[in-house]
Amino acid sequence: MAEKTPLSHYLSPKGAAVMRAELKELAQKERPRIVEIVSWAASNGDRSENADYQYGKRRLREIDRRMRFLGKRLENAVIVDPAGQTTRDRVFFGATVTYVDEDDVEHTVTILGVDESDLARGEVSLVSPVARALMRTRVGDVAMLQTPRGPVEIEILKISYPVAVAA
Repeated sequence: MAEKTPLSHYLSPKGAAVMRAELKELAQKERPRIVEIVSWAASNGDRSENADYQYGKRRLREIDRRMRFLGKRLENAVIVDPAGQTTRDRVFFGATVTYVDEDDVEHTVTILGVDESDLARGEVSLVSPVARALMRTRVGDVAMLQTPRGPVEIEILKISYPVAVAA
């Protein structure tokens, strides 16, 4: 029996590119710059009271931690291109969905990976309550969204996916 991929591993090609770019920036620019500062500060003698040294060592630990995190996330990522979605009349990963709630307020969200979602840009995580309520619905369907104030009915108005770019 095939093992099911955790939803937290899904990532769009754009999200993966952003993570790779951050990892490259940390590895090739930020970390070498901090190593240089720490080396300089260490050459100044007493390290116990050297703020540049103390801060630099702390910053190196933060950079290394972030690089390990990004490396693991990219290693385990399941990259899904929403433009390749063939079933475009239902909500899946990468869909941009417009729905209306019980108060007739329209909302538009794009369902993306855990590491790339940003509510300020209208992007919700695949594991969020909104995404879970919307998954597999069609235009005209009514879904139940679980909120802290209780369940709310939402009606799906529009579903769209990015257009595939010809190579």
